[in-house]
Amino acid sequence: MSTDTDTPTTGLRNIPVLRHLAPPRPVEPQTDAEPNELLPWDAPGSPLRRNVRAGRSGFYAPNGIGAPSTTKQAEILNTALIGAPTGTAGVVNGRDVLSRTAISHDPVTAYNASPREVSSPNTIVMGTVGAGKSSFVKTVCVLRPLLIERRRAVIFDKKDQNGEGEYSNVVRRFGYEPIRFTTDGTGTRLNLLDPLIVQGTGVAGQARLLNIVTRLARGDQPLDEWEEEALRAALRRTLDQDGGRAAVLADVLPHLGAIADDTTYTELSPAAKDELHRAGLSVRWTLNGLLEEYAGLLDGETSEQVQLNGKLTSFDISQLPDDGPAVPVVMAIGNMWMLGRLRSDRGHATTVVYEEGWHMIGGPSASLIKANQKLSRGLGIANVFVMHKGTDIPKDSPGVAIIQEAQSIYVFRQDRPEDAAWCQQTFGFAPEVAATIEKLRDGHFIFKYGSHPETHVQHIRSAWETEITNTDEALAAAAARQ
Repeated sequence: MSTDTDTPTTGLRNIPVLRHLAPPRPVEPQTDAEPNELLPWDAPGSPLRRNVRAGRSGFYAPNGIGAPSTTKQAEILNTALIGAPTGTAGVVNGRDVLSRTAISHDPVTAYNASPREVSSPNTIVMGTVGAGKSSFVKTVCVLRPLLIERRRAVIFDKKDQNGEGEYSNVVRRFGYEPIRFTTDGTGTRLNLLDPLIVQGTGVAGQARLLNIVTRLARGDQPLDEWEEEALRAALRRTLDQDGGRAAVLADVLPHLGAIADDTTYTELSPAAKDELHRAGLSVRWTLNGLLEEYAGLLDGETSEQVQLNGKLTSFDISQLPDDGPAVPVVMAIGNMWMLGRLRSDRGHATTVVYEEGWHMIGGPSASLIKANQKLSRGLGIANVFVMHKGTDIPKDSPGVAIIQEAQSIYVFRQDRPEDAAWCQQTFGFAPEVAATIEKLRDGHFIFKYGSHPETHVQHIRSAWETEITNTDEALAAAAARQ
């Protein structure tokens, strides 16, 4: 049996003054190991002795067995402890549930990065009612980016809160008033033929908008080729006239079906002229009914208060009926008007939030967004579409392409398995994420941007942000009175 006096270095343990210079005792191997079990102390570690001669002379140069790894080296085995899933550019989105580190992202910042982190500045926010997506959008997509220089936000505010849009109080905190739309003549008007629309997208864009509005007024029934030609001809004749003011939708109606004096169709057969005349009348009846139903909303020039001069602009459409074309029509006209307005006011990055975004990418208006995507990026527009679920969007709709092209994805809880599975498949999440989406707590979401993998994030607000982004004031007030 070996003793401490076997070698000069181990004999140092018997000398009080030099005892601390002795090397560590060798570790006895365990004898209760399982067969074929690899024990860490049996693995070769790094040698501790650097100077063999010094060790033989009794100086400090221990020849103990090194550990297989150190605590510092082992940190690389748990990357969640040493690196956040995102960088620090942009704005704080929340806290990574796994690593407890801050998640920072901003679509505009990521799009303008070099190299680009996302190929599109558009964002999709999706989740069931009450999952926390509204307060998230207010905080992360609107309030926090406004702190960045030359940034502004425009919101199509659909959610009713105490008789007005839920963003109204937020807009007033910035010193502005929301632009309010109603159907009783007391609100704001939007001109379907506003000159700014032609300035932004040209006559072709104006014709496309008029086509979409007619289709919306018909309950999403597309126009046939005769009706489309009759509508284009009526628009052309209307814009050629100089009435001393901006043309309005009512000016188009007399030209629909009136082709007798139009030299463009002189070579048509009587039967073709009659068919074109009938098609024009069909469109006229549709638009005439739209003007009668929404008098005060679409029957005049755009109201003077419709501007984009401030940091925060809200199109309050919360008082428009849900069961008609008013909401998607105002969204479509407002989108086209905004493109023309921003064309003469460059230099800012504009975040455009579509609450109830299904109206823009789930129906015929999706073709407008799709056709104007390149122009929108050139004008510095980053669209945010807020939706409940994606399974309602038809598979052949242009809206599917818009969703797939969006590069910043935030998915809150989806209660139904089919909705969770749709998100997992559409956004390319890992297969096991679908089950996680169904069980997300309020304020938690799955986040993915660009080609980066998804991350489970908890949204965190400050006390001030919580105060002004609260979306349950009515329910809280009712509970307080009980």
